[in-house]
Amino acid sequence: MKGRHGLIAACAIIYFFLMLPLLVVFPISLSSAPYMQFPPPGFSWQWYERYLDDPQWIDATWRSLYVGVATAVLALALGVPLAFSLVRGKFFGRGILDRIAMAPVIVPTIIVSVAVYGLFAKLKLIGMWYGLVVAHTVLALPFVVLVMVAGLRDFDRGLEQAAEGLGASRLRTLMRVTLPLLRPSLVSAGLLAFITSFDEVVVALFLSGANMTLPKKMFDNILMEIDPTIAAVSVMQIVLVTIVLVLIGRFGRGLSATAR
Repeated sequence: MKGRHGLIAACAIIYFFLMLPLLVVFPISLSSAPYMQFPPPGFSWQWYERYLDDPQWIDATWRSLYVGVATAVLALALGVPLAFSLVRGKFFGRGILDRIAMAPVIVPTIIVSVAVYGLFAKLKLIGMWYGLVVAHTVLALPFVVLVMVAGLRDFDRGLEQAAEGLGASRLRTLMRVTLPLLRPSLVSAGLLAFITSFDEVVVALFLSGANMTLPKKMFDNILMEIDPTIAAVSVMQIVLVTIVLVLIGRFGRGLSATAR
């Protein structure tokens, strides 16, 4: 029993140590000082106002949002059929296809970035937002496949057989039975793909050019000058990611309830 309490205490200390930098960011973003200082001498909303008044920050934010949404849509369009084929398909090379789909998780992102840059430079896609969407989709696709494969393996195929037995075609069964019941997995996979794109910086450093995403804009500002505007943007990113993770957790519980 003592060992269990000791393990819990050690985990709590480690967790607090890892989360401490995130907690420090919040008061810095509200600092009245003209530079990063902790603890702040006073509190002010000036850095949030500077972010909202700067068109470069706003453009980078909007670009990250629509690239993230486009990445989620494309990753779902490719990942859902791929997950169906991996779970229900019976064909030669299925194991190889599974490993290829998971490769972007295994291969370091910097290597993927260099390879994609070499290809996109020939195709003249450097600096194009849709080129960035394609590259982010490569990184997000494994997460979509993992979530959808888990949902399909827990899916009760007897419901599909019942619908087909009542005269529904395969397409109608897919649209009216299978996909609605897989909605929690679909939403969770889409949110994971979005957050993978929204937080990605390494690929953006290679491909975005002058059309910066929010993480690349933050990276460039850290190199050039560090002021509490970075902290304000970081806080908003943390809040957005937290909201997305809460939504993923909620739909994950919905998936478990559906499986039961």
